[in-house]
Amino acid sequence: MDRLFIIMPAYNEEAVIREVVDAWYAIVEEHHGDGDSRLVVINDGSTDRTQEILDDMQEARPLLHVINKANGGHGDALLTGYRCAVENHADYVFQTDSDGQTCPEEFEAFWRRREHFDLIIGNRKQRKDGRQRVMVSRAERLLIMYLFHVNLADANTPFRLMNGAWLAKSLPLVPQGFFLVNILLGVIAAKQKRRILYLPITFGQRAGGKNSMNMKKIFGAGASALRTFPRINRMLDRELKVKKK
Repeated sequence: MDRLFIIMPAYNEEAVIREVVDAWYAIVEEHHGDGDSRLVVINDGSTDRTQEILDDMQEARPLLHVINKANGGHGDALLTGYRCAVENHADYVFQTDSDGQTCPEEFEAFWRRREHFDLIIGNRKQRKDGRQRVMVSRAERLLIMYLFHVNLADANTPFRLMNGAWLAKSLPLVPQGFFLVNILLGVIAAKQKRRILYLPITFGQRAGGKNSMNMKKIFGAGASALRTFPRINRMLDRELKVKKK
C-alpha cells in the first residue's frame, strides 16, 4: 500500500489545531499504508499552547508525528516536513496548512489521480482570504512567468499532492532557508516538464488563530524574490542542462 505523508506547518494555532489535526488525521487513517503513513505537524516555535495540545494529541494517535522546532518561518517548516517524508521513503507527500482554510473532503479527488501526475496542485478559484492575498497571488504568477518563463496557475497553494520519488530528487534544488518553497517546487516541476495537474478547491477564511503574514512581510518576501529568483533560475537551468547530457 502507498505510504502517505501529510505535512502541516503550525504556528500559534491553539484555537483550531485540535480540530484541524483530527480532520486530517482521519485521512491518514484511511490511507494508512500498512501503518507507515503519517500526519507530520511541524510546530514552528509557537508561543501559545499549540505545542502542548499537539504533544497531548500525539499520545493517542499513532500515525501523528509532531516535530517541535525553533521558529524559522513557513518555508523552513515546510522543508523540515518534506525532509522527514523523504527520509521515511513516503510514496506520496501532501501539504496543507493548519489554519482550517482547506477542506479534507477534497483530498480524495487528488488521491485518485496520484499515479498519473508528479504534482497535483489545488487551484483556488473562489477564495475568502481577502483581496490583498488574491492580489499577491496574481503578482506571484506574473513574477514567475517573467523570471522563470513558466506558467503556474496557482503557485503557492497549501493543498498539493507530490510524488515522493520526484520530491526526493527535487528537494536538493531548493536553497537552504528559502522562504517560498512551494513556489520553487512548482517552478522546478514546470521546468522539468513534469506531469502537473490543477484541480479546483475551496479556500475559506481562517478558522481561528492569527495569520503570521502581514503586508510588510509580503512585500519583504517580494523584494527577496526579486533578488534571489534570477540567481535560482540560472542555477536550475544549469542543473537541467547537466541532467539532459
